[in-house]
Amino acid sequence: MNGEFPTPAGAAVEDASGSAWVTAEHLEMLGRLACCLYRRLHLGQQVELSVTLIDDEQMEQLHLEWMGLPDTTDVMSFPMDELRAGTAEEPVQAGVLGDVVISPEVAWRQAEVGGHAPEDELALLSVHGVLHLLGHDHAEDEERAEMFSLQKNLLEEFLGRPSPAPTEA
Repeated sequence: MNGEFPTPAGAAVEDASGSAWVTAEHLEMLGRLACCLYRRLHLGQQVELSVTLIDDEQMEQLHLEWMGLPDTTDVMSFPMDELRAGTAEEPVQAGVLGDVVISPEVAWRQAEVGGHAPEDELALLSVHGVLHLLGHDHAEDEERAEMFSLQKNLLEEFLGRPSPAPTEA
């Protein structure tokens, strides 16, 4: 789907969910978001990233297989080359960042509960997933504060307005 909307050369955005809720505009937005993240996190165009929307059944299988947890979840990240964000002086030129999978069904439910647009929830989950690929975590309070602050800043820059609050698990 890379040729249909602006996405970094190494990034792919795909809808494998079969959800009637997902539109071409959602995929285009995720492509634009990838461009923003690549620029802000100093990732070169050849850094590989996959963002895939999958159905709840697939997500539940992955959640059980990789996390040992039953039921579906909103987003999962599968890092590959353990890349970290670059800097303006030393951008990351190449490598495989990894895969982010998102359940649009869970995203829509969380958006409804959070009182914001489903598109905003998809953006939030995408940023969250990419930050996990870059080694960020939220298991400890200090890590959580750092990750969620960066997530909020990246989202607000992309959206041009306040970001939605993340769903509390």
